[in-house]
Amino acid sequence: MLREDRVPVRDVLDRAAIGLGVCIEGWIRTKRTAKAGLTFLEVNDGSSLRNVQVVATEDLPNFNTGVAAITTGTSVRVLGTVVESPASGQPTEVRASEIQVVGLAPDYPLAKKRHSFEYLRTIAHLRPRTNTFGAVARVRNEVCRGIHAYFQSRGYLYAQTPIITGSDAEGAGQMFSVTSLDLEKPLATDGHLDFSEDLFGRPTRLTVSGQLEAEILALAFSRVYTFGPTFRAENSNTSRHLSEFWMIEPEIAFCDINLLQDIAEDFLKTVFSDVLLNCPDDMQFFNDRVDDTVLPTLQHIVSSTFVRLSYTEAIRILEGSGTQFEYPVKWGSDLQAEHERFLTEEEFKAPVILTDYPASIKAFYMRLNDDGKTVAAMDVLVPRIGEIIGGSQREDRLDVLERRIREQGLAPEPYWWYLDLRRYGSVPHAGFGLGLERVVQFVTGMQNIRDVIPFPRTPHSVEF
Repeated sequence: MLREDRVPVRDVLDRAAIGLGVCIEGWIRTKRTAKAGLTFLEVNDGSSLRNVQVVATEDLPNFNTGVAAITTGTSVRVLGTVVESPASGQPTEVRASEIQVVGLAPDYPLAKKRHSFEYLRTIAHLRPRTNTFGAVARVRNEVCRGIHAYFQSRGYLYAQTPIITGSDAEGAGQMFSVTSLDLEKPLATDGHLDFSEDLFGRPTRLTVSGQLEAEILALAFSRVYTFGPTFRAENSNTSRHLSEFWMIEPEIAFCDINLLQDIAEDFLKTVFSDVLLNCPDDMQFFNDRVDDTVLPTLQHIVSSTFVRLSYTEAIRILEGSGTQFEYPVKWGSDLQAEHERFLTEEEFKAPVILTDYPASIKAFYMRLNDDGKTVAAMDVLVPRIGEIIGGSQREDRLDVLERRIREQGLAPEPYWWYLDLRRYGSVPHAGFGLGLERVVQFVTGMQNIRDVIPFPRTPHSVEF
């Protein structure tokens, strides 16, 4: 059995630890030497936003050698006793009986000052040691934990869908190609690659969604969810786009668009409540240092009833608002972030679930409504960012699905297995997609999505 004698910094900061002998391991955030033969070290191990103060006295054997050489960034192992701190703002400190210098950090590039997020992206191997990115990592972890807990506690099967795929779930075409062919060899005489020599014998790509495969599993296990990486080869350098990101996609059999809306609302409220409950220090940090609307916005969402609204009614409201939008509003056009924010922040002052979008702007797999013009799609909109969840009831009628595939310029043949699901025991089913980074960006108030993922993949950037 593994014996772990190290105590996390977060536990040492609790008054209940006073009197305990502890071992803490971490990195030096700051060092201050006093005249009375004392050195004060701020140590952090990533378990908490707050540091623990370690008091080193000159009677330590290595006080004038090892302790004196310590600089910001140095890694240490400290043995000592937790005592009540006389300083304001910290309940405890550690009186060191031994300090082992594990790794020195000369010329450490993270001096004690505020660095721009742009600069920190160039040293993504060190930025997790900053307050901001430590807080981002802990909140991201809590969001992930809460997502798994939500679905696991409600009987969903956690499923892993392929990263390499031969089908395009979105029909957008912005996908990365995957091949085992030697791209330095000449092309075939017609100027194209001969995929018969490829490992898979056909063109393959990185997935943009695990939804289609999740439907297979939902129609056997009733409730499933996927949680994995997805990829978009979109040449976009905005603060809202990544080339590689993580998606959560639940799929539920015997479910219609109305039940799906209830699940989406309950899901968001539960995950946000978990973050508020389990990451109080980190969330207060974001509210104080990044965006002072973070806490009230999350608290408002948790206590609100989400507004249900059809796309057609939303267009009527936007057209009659008297607001000059950058993008004109008309029925049949996709809503932009400015339209979605108007609805949530000004019109209703609450989260909004929009439904029944025009079929012409939605994917082939969404269930066609009886009016023949709209589909049973939904987008969940929240203040500050607009859409946070997109989903739909799936088209479960074989003839309608085949027609929709052809209407969108796709060939039915590659989707033969997807069509088979409608031949053999078809049932109403629905699901939605949620981008993990979009959620973390919303929860933390961070302005750029590249700052809520440890190693962002964007056009012309694949460092680390």
